[in-house]
Amino acid sequence: MASHRRDQAVRAAVEQGLLSPSEPVVALLDTAGIRASAAALVSAFAAVTDAPVLHAFAVKACPLVPVLRLLYDCGLGAEVASPGELALARAAGLPPSRTVLDSPAKTPAELRQALSLGIAVNADNLQELARIDALVTSAPTASPIGLRVNPQIGAGLIGALSTATATSKFGVALRDEGAREAVVQAYLDRPWMRRLHTHTGSQGIPLALMAEGVAVAYELAEEINAKAGRQQIDTVDIGGGLPVNFASDEETPTYAEYAELLAATAPGLLDGRYGLVTEFGRSLLAKHGTILARVEYTKTSGARPIAVTHAGVQVATRAVYDPVSWPLRVLAYDSEGRPREGEEIVQDVAGPACFAGDLLTTARPLPLLEPDDIVVVPDTGAYYFAHHYAYNSLPRPAVHGFTADDEGGFVFSPVRKAQSLDEIVAEAGGDRPDALLS
Repeated sequence: MASHRRDQAVRAAVEQGLLSPSEPVVALLDTAGIRASAAALVSAFAAVTDAPVLHAFAVKACPLVPVLRLLYDCGLGAEVASPGELALARAAGLPPSRTVLDSPAKTPAELRQALSLGIAVNADNLQELARIDALVTSAPTASPIGLRVNPQIGAGLIGALSTATATSKFGVALRDEGAREAVVQAYLDRPWMRRLHTHTGSQGIPLALMAEGVAVAYELAEEINAKAGRQQIDTVDIGGGLPVNFASDEETPTYAEYAELLAATAPGLLDGRYGLVTEFGRSLLAKHGTILARVEYTKTSGARPIAVTHAGVQVATRAVYDPVSWPLRVLAYDSEGRPREGEEIVQDVAGPACFAGDLLTTARPLPLLEPDDIVVVPDTGAYYFAHHYAYNSLPRPAVHGFTADDEGGFVFSPVRKAQSLDEIVAEAGGDRPDALLS
């Protein structure tokens, strides 16, 4: 969201009591911003191909049912990678025709369910294809079925998110000896297999590397179709992975830039002969989420000021454990939700967890924070507050969506309530305290 809109939303959230001493951390989602990102994605690909495109939101990026429902209302589907994610997509009302199942470790039960519902399935490996063979023989399916391949073209800046390396756990490694031939033969042996899938990675992957991975898949599809003597593969799933700019409010790179690069790199893929599936996640949500946390105490250690807040590793796990790969902006607001002004002082912003590394940021120049001030963490709509880390049994924060009303204010809608202490106890076996005494 733009900085002015964010400032207004933070002030409104404080005025309406969403953030309080009893609920000292809360997350906000900008509904209009999410709709704008979805529209930008759809229009970017519509500008480069007349073929059908299913934009399947990667549920892992924000597994919240109201978010999936909103994106479905925007024309998007869902990419799921577990029974839990599939259950969330179904709860949001997404039909099988708008759902894609990925995962490197699908069980027979998962496959059987997907095939019975008609959900598209991307097999991860040749052993999984053999399992699917048996299932479709015993119970014919309407599911579109494909195979994921690894183009083995290299890594981006974050190794853990680079899925097209020489030794990636995902897909069939095309450059391994005999692998490409085995993939081609797998398709020729299965004339009902009509999709091909690849995904190069996400944050830290340059656009050129993403486009190169898609081009490898396109060339493979062309080879298979030529050897089959017909267009057996009619849809290519190009994955997602558009990186997000976490350094400023600017939304860059854009979907339009990526689509135009694809058109230049693999023009044949976009000439209308192939349908497409995309699986974007982070880039649709990140810029439209914000975490607010109260400053509980301030202190000085080694002459450096430290603000102790209620947002830390439980909401920003990646940023806390790997701040180099996952830097976050941290903004200072006063207790009424207004941007704090004044001289910037180098200080640390700490979270509530009981380990020394629970820091949102270190040595960050900010107007000096005081107790009851508010720390605001933008760009957290994906992979942050929806991926709770239960360190110290800290509760999951409430999530509220917001929209502007006709009078210039904001209307907040609860997306997920804050986790209660009773719920924490229940998850920790609270109904069976004597289980280990026998």
